[in-house]
Amino acid sequence: MTAVESFDAFVLARSRRLTRTAYLLTQDHALAEDLVQTALAKAWFSWSRIEGGDPEPYVRRIMVNTYATWWRRRWNGEQPTEELPEPTGPDQTDAAPDRTDLWRALQRLPRKQRAVVVLRYYEDLSEAETARILGCSTGTVKSQTSKAFAKLRLDPALLADLPAEEASR
Repeated sequence: MTAVESFDAFVLARSRRLTRTAYLLTQDHALAEDLVQTALAKAWFSWSRIEGGDPEPYVRRIMVNTYATWWRRRWNGEQPTEELPEPTGPDQTDAAPDRTDLWRALQRLPRKQRAVVVLRYYEDLSEAETARILGCSTGTVKSQTSKAFAKLRLDPALLADLPAEEASR
């Protein structure tokens, strides 16, 4: 199997999982697709070196690092306005109430904490695999997970759904 065929097979087999991970990091479908495409383009240049083993952790690490660099930029394309546009179309009418508060709470986490939660609990990776992808120690993964869960426990959107006696604990 040539390098091109091997890369094509990898993309076909793993692109859905990679896109899901990217969406959980970015919370935006278009950005998630861009992130996966960017990561795969970067992986292509190193493909002959990484294809012998398991290339998925390497590509995930590229995704996490690329995502982090996107947020280091000052401008990410948003323009503030005084008035919000009215939602239009059949898909916009009831879309907002259906969103869960957990997604919003995840968005409020710092990037590294969100990446740890996504890789550990959505992608079901071990602490060691998560540490390898993020380029940190397993202790850092554990501490970032602990900090993320502490913030999620105190997130007002998640507390609002609890009965009053549970929220006061």
